Amino acid sequence: MPAENLTIRTARPEDEPALAVLDRAAWSWVSDVIPQPPVDARLFDERCPPSQFLVAEAGGLILGYIRQAPPTPLASNQHIRQIRGLAVSPASRGLGVGKALVEAACAVAREAGARRMTLRVLAHNAPARRLYGRCGFQVDGVSPEEFWIDGAFVDDVWMSRRLTD
Repeated sequence: MPAENLTIRTARPEDEPALAVLDRAAWSWVSDVIPQPPVDARLFDERCPPSQFLVAEAGGLILGYIRQAPPTPLASNQHIRQIRGLAVSPASRGLGVGKALVEAACAVAREAGARRMTLRVLAHNAPARRLYGRCGFQVDGVSPEEFWIDGAFVDDVWMSRRLTD
């Protein structure tokens, strides 16, 4: 389904079951630093409310989500937003869903007064790094061997994008 047929909206509490299924389906050691969530895992709680999630849907199906939030509770960096999760259903990858979600999250953050969007991505996650690069993110730094994942050390790559002119 092409990206132009997508609707992107803020998540609602009733989206949680579908988002949890999507989260499990999208899980991989290429993108995740923790084991696959259990079947009964919750996505929403007091630290991760639905308002922090945007969902992409088409034809009544949720194809992906992105979560963005301030990186800390400190007043001194509330002008920054951080992408804290992105998942696209395996069947919808390569169709522009991820790019549409990243751009929508940046637009929402900009409208809320944010000046920068940041994120962390595993160095071996080449598809995500290409996506973020296409969306204007640049590498700010690398934490070498930050994680031990699936039998190998993996670097943690910090990226950001300016949201103001």
